[in-house]
Amino acid sequence: MTEPIIEELTIKALAFGGQGLGRHQGKVIFVPFTAPGDRIACRLLRSKKHYAEGRLLNIHSPGPHRREAPCPVFGNCGGCQWQHLEYSAQCHWKEQIFADLLTRQLPVCRSRIRPLSAAAEPWGYRSRAQIKCHLTAQELAMGFYRPGSHFVVAMEQCPVLHPALNAAKSVIAGWLAGRPWARQIPQVDMAVDDLGRVRAVLHYLGADRDRLNHFLAPLARGAGIALFLQSGRKSSLARIWGEEELSIAVGEPPMLLGYGPGGFAQINLEQNRAMVEEVVTALAEDPPGRVLDLFCGMGNFTLPLARIAGRVIGVEDYAPAIDWARRNAGRVGMTHIEFHARPAAGAATELAAGGNFDLVLLDPPRTGAREVIKELLRLAPRRILYISCDPATLARDLTPLIHGGYELLWSRPYDLFPQTHHIESITLLQLR
Repeated sequence: MTEPIIEELTIKALAFGGQGLGRHQGKVIFVPFTAPGDRIACRLLRSKKHYAEGRLLNIHSPGPHRREAPCPVFGNCGGCQWQHLEYSAQCHWKEQIFADLLTRQLPVCRSRIRPLSAAAEPWGYRSRAQIKCHLTAQELAMGFYRPGSHFVVAMEQCPVLHPALNAAKSVIAGWLAGRPWARQIPQVDMAVDDLGRVRAVLHYLGADRDRLNHFLAPLARGAGIALFLQSGRKSSLARIWGEEELSIAVGEPPMLLGYGPGGFAQINLEQNRAMVEEVVTALAEDPPGRVLDLFCGMGNFTLPLARIAGRVIGVEDYAPAIDWARRNAGRVGMTHIEFHARPAAGAATELAAGGNFDLVLLDPPRTGAREVIKELLRLAPRRILYISCDPATLARDLTPLIHGGYELLWSRPYDLFPQTHHIESITLLQLR
């Protein structure tokens, strides 16, 4: 059966998830890669009782903030969703979507939602990337997956990648093209730090690691790219050439925090610094005593907070990240910090035996921190600061806290991912 076509649809807004939203015969229609004000034709792909999802067929007339996407594979590549929108419009809609979601799902006044912190540079900002690889009969394709698939869309230059990573991708593609190992390398993780150093991790599914290492080591040395090999889990990481460490600068005055392959750092280093600065500035007005930093990584928030706090405890389940956190604390001479390599769930309860916390900071993955929230409701720390990379799980986790005695003092969305629909945020709560 052929899917029906809507010949005339006006896009009125952007929805959570990044799709354009219009209405047809009383039903909401979601269409990707559209902009508010667009008059379009679309083909319906899936239809439910109250909404339908469509595919853009034609733009009869563009909305006022639509532009030509600069990337030739935009729309086919799954890395970006909003390159067709002027950056000012992206910021407007991220702020609107974030505020609407929180005020619809939470008993919180709109005035508590602060304006979005826009990125100073909406292009070339991405300092980390997982580049997918696929060897075809014609070429080695390196890029990102097509939306909703595992088809690798090859790209020459990605406009959101840091220039050093675009250069490194081209170099690594040259190493692997036409080589027998290329078919067994599905992914290359790349990162660049604040000192301009580049590190790459090749995911290798084959068994001939020694020959591959011997082949790649002189190439990596000549290119100045620290290179590592991973076969399966992170515990299999092995050095081919170069130093493990990359460093990011945070805090004022700046401190350099190192992290190794397999570790985590925000992909937008400038915006990460802005977030750390806002957190420290907000808490410095009433400096915290005992602080628990959950999902602390290598100490991104832990160490800057330690400058104003009485005592700080960091928790992270990836043990190598905790090793780096301890090393970073030692470098700056901070002795009132302790770190624990363990899951976040259960940590607050166990560590509260040494005294309750004045502040708990949590920076969970996209899935949120449901189990941790249950603990915090029992322990009732005076303040909770939640760093979120997903507004939906943020709203879910804040709901029991607000109903359980916490007041949302303020929340601010941050744009760490220009040209995409993703929204980071900081939220501060206090016990009533």
